Amino acid sequence: MSDEQQAAETVFSIEKIYVRDLSLEVPGAPRVFLQGGEPQLEVQLNHKSENIDGVLFDVALTVTVTAKNGETVMFLAEAVQAGIFQLRGIPESDLAPVLGVICPNVLFPYARETISDLVTRAGFPPVLLAPVNFEVLYQQQMAAMAAGQGPKIEIAH
Repeated sequence: MSDEQQAAETVFSIEKIYVRDLSLEVPGAPRVFLQGGEPQLEVQLNHKSENIDGVLFDVALTVTVTAKNGETVMFLAEAVQAGIFQLRGIPESDLAPVLGVICPNVLFPYARETISDLVTRAGFPPVLLAPVNFEVLYQQQMAAMAAGQGPKIEIAH
């Protein structure tokens, strides 16, 4: 088979984008709305992928945002943004980077919008998450897993 024939059979398509889980906690309400000051945000990212039937993969990107004012938790918002992706004809060696870099790149803008909307509906100013370089995070994750550590990645703001 020529390279052109193989490239013609390679498929990457988004079958479905959806929110798998969504949660918000405002433990100090209503008092947190009376406090002044700019909250410190802590952002955690995690992703998982699952092969559904050989060519369909479910990829879930979990974004957790915790806002604190001093020691007081103002809110905790978490969204699990997921997608079903069709991956056909992709070499086995390229599959993990596609699932760990490309798919999260597709899901992140949706998760970002979901978190911002959720926080705004809770009565707080919108949280606009900064862009994420999933290629660097994937490399860090692979290094951490090789060292026997878990796949969770945290970003402090």
